[in-house]
Amino acid sequence: MKNNFLQRVATSAVFVVVLIGSSILDPATFVLLFAAIIIIGLIEFYKITVKGELKPQIITGIAFGLFIFASNFLVASNMLSNEIFAFYIPFFSLFMVIELLRNTENPFANISFTIFGALYVALPFGLISYLVYSPIFNAEYNASVLIALFVLIWASDSGAYLIGSLIGKHKLFERISPKKTWEGFIGGALFALIAAYIISLYIKELHMVHWLNIALITIVFGTFGDLFESLLKRKVNLKDSGNILPGHGGILDRFDSLLLAAPVVFFYLQIFS
Repeated sequence: MKNNFLQRVATSAVFVVVLIGSSILDPATFVLLFAAIIIIGLIEFYKITVKGELKPQIITGIAFGLFIFASNFLVASNMLSNEIFAFYIPFFSLFMVIELLRNTENPFANISFTIFGALYVALPFGLISYLVYSPIFNAEYNASVLIALFVLIWASDSGAYLIGSLIGKHKLFERISPKKTWEGFIGGALFALIAAYIISLYIKELHMVHWLNIALITIVFGTFGDLFESLLKRKVNLKDSGNILPGHGGILDRFDSLLLAAPVVFFYLQIFS
């Protein structure tokens, strides 16, 4: 038990340093880090579908996922215009042609899960490109909002785990995740809202109200993201999506909250900030 705890702490420390360091350092390290995360995350996702007796187009799906990320980064950084998104169309045609040549038993499901995996894993990371090239920083590279989003997710997760472990009794969604409780959810919400208030004192380009709203988005959709990934794993009897992070599982296990929260945060900032 003690060794497992120390392993989790060490992994968390390295994970946070690499994530924040790569985001702050330079756009190139940002791209390299999240491209690697997308590749590993998609491999984990497609592994889950394979256990569900499907045959997704793994290589093509990873290529499409990387293109989703790269195209959004290039548009967000003003290196290319929106016309690059037109190149999504040939990918859809390619999926159909490849499936025709493969002659599998479930072509509809194979294509559907190939495309869904790329969107589920890669699109959120593509959208966070707009957070690091936000208009509030004159569209210059600045990772402050992204790191703040990570902090809100970590605060919510930590609060939910701590409060849930101490006083959690009422199950939140027992069918999917028996350990999650309403007490933990409320505890995570309080931690995230406190973190949002503290963040608003340092990143003043966004008003405190916006930070509190982003925290609420993170709390709700981050929880749904966690539950959805748990649903995927439960359907194929997997405990973790992978084992690349000792003591924590896989990439999807670490970013499940972000995968649903980031698109909604992007939407909120585009519409309301």
